[in-house]
Amino acid sequence: MTSILRPEHPVPRSLARLVDDFALRVDGDVDDLEVTGVTIDSRDVASGDLYVGLPGARAHGAVFAAAARESGAVAVLTDPAGAELAAGAGLPIVVTADPRAALGEISAWVYRSTERPPLLFAVTGTNGKTSVVYLLDAVLRQLGVSSGLSSTAERRVGDHAVVSGLTTPEATELHALLARMRESEIRAAAIEVSAQAMTRARVDGIVFDVAGFTNLSHDHLDDYADMEEYFAAKQVLFDPDRARRAVVSIDTPWGSRIADESRIPVTTLASGTTAGADWTLSVDREDRLETEFTLVGPGGVSLTTTIPLFGWYMAANAALALVMLVEGGFELAAIEHALQRDGGIDVFIPGRAERVSGEQGPAVYIDYGHTPDAFLNTLDALRPLTPGRIIMVFGADGDRDKTKRDDMGSIAARGADIVVVTDFHPRFEDPAVIRATLIDAARRAVPDRELYEIPDPRSALRKAVALAQPGDTILYAGPGHEDYQEIAGVKHEYSARDDARLALREAGWDPES
Repeated sequence: MTSILRPEHPVPRSLARLVDDFALRVDGDVDDLEVTGVTIDSRDVASGDLYVGLPGARAHGAVFAAAARESGAVAVLTDPAGAELAAGAGLPIVVTADPRAALGEISAWVYRSTERPPLLFAVTGTNGKTSVVYLLDAVLRQLGVSSGLSSTAERRVGDHAVVSGLTTPEATELHALLARMRESEIRAAAIEVSAQAMTRARVDGIVFDVAGFTNLSHDHLDDYADMEEYFAAKQVLFDPDRARRAVVSIDTPWGSRIADESRIPVTTLASGTTAGADWTLSVDREDRLETEFTLVGPGGVSLTTTIPLFGWYMAANAALALVMLVEGGFELAAIEHALQRDGGIDVFIPGRAERVSGEQGPAVYIDYGHTPDAFLNTLDALRPLTPGRIIMVFGADGDRDKTKRDDMGSIAARGADIVVVTDFHPRFEDPAVIRATLIDAARRAVPDRELYEIPDPRSALRKAVALAQPGDTILYAGPGHEDYQEIAGVKHEYSARDDARLALREAGWDPES
């Protein structure tokens, strides 16, 4: 279980008033009851909570109503079917036809999260969301702004952080987080918003001040019928009831569509000289440790700075974050002053192009990329920075979008000099079948590519290190910041970054030097 960041001093609210305000049906007496929180997980119930029983793939959440009562829940919110299941739990039951659809607004009401909220930035797209969130947070801190964030890797309020579960938390957790931010006097927050967050009502009850769009590429076609349906899920964020204004990268045709079809004011950003973009990005210099870029905006205003990461795509993420801050009301001159003072953007992005090696020996990067487009961008960025060979270690998610695996295998073979295929999160799939798909695609793309199949990721990583020489680059794509490997429903402890450092030490290379 992940920890939930809730307000430390919640203000009780009348359950009877909630029932009246939302015109809900109730079975039982709620007149003297007060609620201080909302949760959909019976294991997270705190005293005073409204427990929400949602229909699920394996069981209806209402069957856990009695357990929720034992943990301190004061009432259950559920649908008519759930009301029958929770009837014997000994709690008042509040009934609505679609509790998930009501979850955001009800959570906002209980936590008062729309009262004096921080300046809210939302970031969506296929790749780069987490990076943009951390870049926003980093520059806010450099500006002296108390900030918070919610990302795939963690939720953070000021300096207090907890590990994330979902990319975007459920509405109950997100509104609790916003209430905690208000309580902690957080002035601005960056939130990673997935497509699933939109279609599963996780950001309901929130209007973002600025929404950002990175890109759209092949992913999540296990959840969406095709790219059009995936795009439509993202596009909803750019409606007036979701966000006030937007910054959109038009480097992809999907971004251009967002900009053209958005119902809110849009500022556009492009790499190079794309016609019609409000802001343009150019990369001035790059090496393995940093990238220098220039951002030019309306009227010729410009900013030149650096990020401690390689690749044009990371510069594009940083540019998006900077323009979002300008659209959020921060002066470009103030941003420039802070960055010049600090020698560039002072950011650490866990598991995103994260270098875990020292100056001696091969350069080793751990990256969360697990889509064809992420593979392509990272390999293309590494090629001119690598004097020697690129060795790529990767696998593919089990029980996730299978249609992207062929492209992942072929891109790896074309972009790397040596390919090591291993297991990532096989989950309930046969890992040998997953590996076979990746290997077949790699061999079709480049028949003579040097390729190894090593199921155990620890052994796969050590093979890559054994093959590497000074001047080579090892890219371990997939695990990123994660600290587990999921096999048949069980999460086994595994940190790619820690294992990579250990493998380097075992080979005689000091990752700290």
